[in-house]
Amino acid sequence: MGIGFASWSLFLHLLIVLFVHGIGARELTKTHQEELIDHNHMNGDVPSMDSDSKEHDDVHIILYDSQKQHVMNDQSKQEHVHAHHSSHMDHLDTSSMIFFTVKDLKVGKKLPIYFPKRDPSTSPHLLPREDADPIPFSSKQLPYLLEFFSFSSDSPQAKAMKDTLKECETKPLKGETKFCATSLESMLDFTRGIMGLEYSPFQVLSTSHLTKSTTLYQNYTFLKMPEEIPAPKMVACHTMPYPYTIFYCHSQHSENKVFKVTLGGENSDLVEAIAVCHMDTSQWSPDHVSFRVLGVQPGTSSVCHFFPADNFVWVPKPVSN
Repeated sequence: MGIGFASWSLFLHLLIVLFVHGIGARELTKTHQEELIDHNHMNGDVPSMDSDSKEHDDVHIILYDSQKQHVMNDQSKQEHVHAHHSSHMDHLDTSSMIFFTVKDLKVGKKLPIYFPKRDPSTSPHLLPREDADPIPFSSKQLPYLLEFFSFSSDSPQAKAMKDTLKECETKPLKGETKFCATSLESMLDFTRGIMGLEYSPFQVLSTSHLTKSTTLYQNYTFLKMPEEIPAPKMVACHTMPYPYTIFYCHSQHSENKVFKVTLGGENSDLVEAIAVCHMDTSQWSPDHVSFRVLGVQPGTSSVCHFFPADNFVWVPKPVSN
């Protein structure tokens, strides 16, 4: 049918591909590590943040431009969608333009949206558990890890690793359960634990770009009435910058809604996008980037956001009649 949502069978195939690639790439060369947490300038068509901004936030991965294309330096750092200790930025980066409200979910609505162009099939892959588990994943072990991956302590890669470990170890928000998955098996274990027997089996939803384009930021129009996907429970997983693939996965007990949205870009791009709407934002920091984008305050409005193609959402699989 050409729609962009991975069925369980399709995703299972993808996981097999990821495993094959992961097993075939167990030796992490320094070049590969640097690609994964590259702090250098993004590709020319990817906007960077204002270099004059001296304050930065703990960031959630859906606003990272990607493991290969993101900026992380002492002056600027892209924001966490559920920031724990957020601080004000004078200027919003283009890559922050992923937010909207549930009231925007209607045919004909036009929004400027940033979609990093990522191909999950060519992105770095999760390690199998047998390779991931022996590697420490802890801030306390950072000196050892830097030596293990051959990064100097003052390198931008070291800073990226430190920030990722800190974010993974930060206390979750009230009503949130979080976990950083270092392997496919650990991700599935976490998801099973959230879903329980009541909501198993589960399936995965992801954004798909149905046309090839290099345009990252443009106006999109909602071409169809967005379809709500039943999600009494959900787990969202986002890639993190690290020498090997890490997914930040989390679930919230407050009300959330998942939507499939068909978008048409002004340059004829076609996207089948996954979006999540958080209906209760009362626990979020007032300085959260979404409030600046939308011009609202915590607890006064829903906050919705689109997912890039290499992030995904786990939801219960529909029961067949």
